[in-house]
Amino acid sequence: MSTTNYPSASPQNQPPKKDSKNLIIGLLAVGILGTWGYFLWDKNKSDQTITNLQTQYVAVDSSKNELQKSFDAAVIRLDSLTGYNNELEGKLSERNSEIQKMKNQIAAKLKKERLTEREKKELASQISDLNAKINNLEQEVARLTQENQVLTTEKTQLTADKEKLTTDLATTNTAKVELEKKVDIASTLNASAIAITPIDERSGGKEKVTTTAKRVDKLVISFDVDNRIAPPGSTEVYVSVTDPEGKPVTVEALGSGTFTTREEGDKFYTFKMPVNIETGKKVHVEYPWKQNSGFKKGNYKIEVYHNGFKIGESVRELKKGGLFS
Repeated sequence: MSTTNYPSASPQNQPPKKDSKNLIIGLLAVGILGTWGYFLWDKNKSDQTITNLQTQYVAVDSSKNELQKSFDAAVIRLDSLTGYNNELEGKLSERNSEIQKMKNQIAAKLKKERLTEREKKELASQISDLNAKINNLEQEVARLTQENQVLTTEKTQLTADKEKLTTDLATTNTAKVELEKKVDIASTLNASAIAITPIDERSGGKEKVTTTAKRVDKLVISFDVDNRIAPPGSTEVYVSVTDPEGKPVTVEALGSGTFTTREEGDKFYTFKMPVNIETGKKVHVEYPWKQNSGFKKGNYKIEVYHNGFKIGESVRELKKGGLFS
């Protein structure tokens, strides 16, 4: 057989070299695309992680800001209360000290850049406690303020009552003084039937009325006194005797002296005598005035005083007398 009838012995079934090259290129392309895909996926994952972290940071920062705002609001309330609290005379000083301590602790924790979830929970709880204590403080301040207003109102009323009572008392005292003055004046005795009797004392104890000056040994001064409202009891009546020359008759050894009148100032009195008063009844009074010198001729004036007022007077003339008098 001729060999020419058989196919050529060259390797006709092997793929061309160009096709292998294309396959390699394709595989490389797939690898490159895969790598890029991985890079893109990894980048997207990183971006997502960053975004999540940023979101968490914003959330953390926002929660911290909320805590800060809540704390700041509490501090503002506290400061406004503290100023008023100081006006309540330190009644809430212990409670205020406790709140200040809590405030300082919370403020110190809020200064941290990052807060853990545990720390945030603790801060939230502490701020809640702080607000509760501030609420209690507000209620206490409100209560004390109300009490203070009531006390102020009562004090104002008491002050007004005191002023009124003081005024009424002053008025009453004035009225009382005026009334006492009127009663005092009204209780001054009335004198009537004033008489001056010159007496000549003779041997044997006999007495004779005489108008001859040189024979007069004493002047018996008598009068009646009475008063409708004067309380019963003893009082003093002053008698002032003036001689014919207008001089007061005073003998210190016989009890003369000075007294104060309401209208004439200080005045000499010749003698004073106790008088027992019976309310609404007339009392007769007599007093024998004997002096350590003779009586002069002329008019002797008698003035009777009680309670500083002159209540009566009388005049008696003593004569020179005749040759055989």
